[in-house]
Amino acid sequence: MPPLPTVPLPPRAEPAVGSTAAAKRFYDAMRTRRSVREFSDRPVERATIEAIVRAAGTAPSGAHKQPWRFVCVSDPHTKRAIREAAEAEERLFYETRATPEWLRDLEPLGTDSDKPFLEVAPWLIVAFRLARGDDGGAVYYGVESIGLACGLLLAAIHQAGLVALTHTPSPMGFLRRVLGRPANERPFLLIPVGHPAPGLPRPRPPPQAPRRHRHLRRVSRRVAAPPQPGSSANAMRCPPGSHTHSSREP
Repeated sequence: MPPLPTVPLPPRAEPAVGSTAAAKRFYDAMRTRRSVREFSDRPVERATIEAIVRAAGTAPSGAHKQPWRFVCVSDPHTKRAIREAAEAEERLFYETRATPEWLRDLEPLGTDSDKPFLEVAPWLIVAFRLARGDDGGAVYYGVESIGLACGLLLAAIHQAGLVALTHTPSPMGFLRRVLGRPANERPFLLIPVGHPAPGLPRPRPPPQAPRRHRHLRRVSRRVAAPPQPGSSANAMRCPPGSHTHSSREP
């Protein structure tokens, strides 16, 4: 197969405040993102959802296969069907499938098998992972690729002033049936999107011990090894218990 033609890198403006300040601003914006289970029924324009999904589609993917589909649902009857099927799976989860430890971890959040947000939220975005391409061809790093795309999707939702929930009823095969999707598409996430309910409180997570961070230069000095004959001068010896990884990325 001949190599792809090359094109210039799209122009990008240097942030006027500098890269570090710009990165901190983005962090300050994203640190206010929260998962929400109580939505307002306030409408959200279709054009907004389309722009959010386009942002998700800019994610990198293995061999540029883009192994994802985002199905956006606003029809009340379809949302009702999704809710009924999801709650059936959730009842089984809470009654028979979840381990005692899992249920203990969920108890402070107050979750149960009732999922009204699947009808109240104006939009449901269902992310499907492609097991194979639409032409039957192979896809690579499918889980990693759609994970990257969903991360951008959530960032775009937050940037648009909206809220979302990453809902994962298990198993999720009913989504393919309700939405009439082909066999090569596997449900990955069910994401209600909209505005938060007015005056919405949220659970305060328990305090965690502060994380310790090591400066990368100190780590590299500790594990750096003198270059061996025939090896790269930038080669590094891994400390005991660590592993090397391929440089291939999606």
